Amino acid sequence: MPSVVGLLEQHELAARRRVDGLREEADRVQAELAVAEQEWSEWMIARERVSAVLSAPGGDSAGVVATEVPEGVVTGAELEAPAPLVVKARSQVPMWREGLGQAALSVDYRRILASIEDRVRLGQGPLTCQEMATAFGLDVVPAKVEGLRSKAKRLVARGWLAEPAPGRFTLARSVSGPGGGS
Repeated sequence: MPSVVGLLEQHELAARRRVDGLREEADRVQAELAVAEQEWSEWMIARERVSAVLSAPGGDSAGVVATEVPEGVVTGAELEAPAPLVVKARSQVPMWREGLGQAALSVDYRRILASIEDRVRLGQGPLTCQEMATAFGLDVVPAKVEGLRSKAKRLVARGWLAEPAPGRFTLARSVSGPGGGS
């Protein structure tokens, strides 16, 4: 029969091995965490830089040119004329004015205008956000409908759409008139 002290030593040895294993595991996790935090930090910096460029006065950074080139990448010395890096902010809705085309809008806003133009062309009445969601193949749930309503309200505020009745949207007279929204 083993002695009590011998049993205690066996349990102590097993506990020490477990603690050592967990410490090694913790060191490995700490190293992975440090790498992940560094990567996360780099992505945050990149997002902040892009936001700063896009929010610059005028919202147009056509003059921004990439100057830092990673090693091993072909530079302007090997090429005739390198193309400048152009970044345009198009998520803002500009005020409608004569001659301003839908190309000034982002894809989502152009899609809303196109669906309403189709309704006007077919002689149907104003479009609701629920009908838009169905036409776009979205689930008709409050989150999706309210997102479309927010975009439609923004188009109303900027003169692209009119809201003749609450929640019902149609083209503004200036946009649907001759030469409007070309």
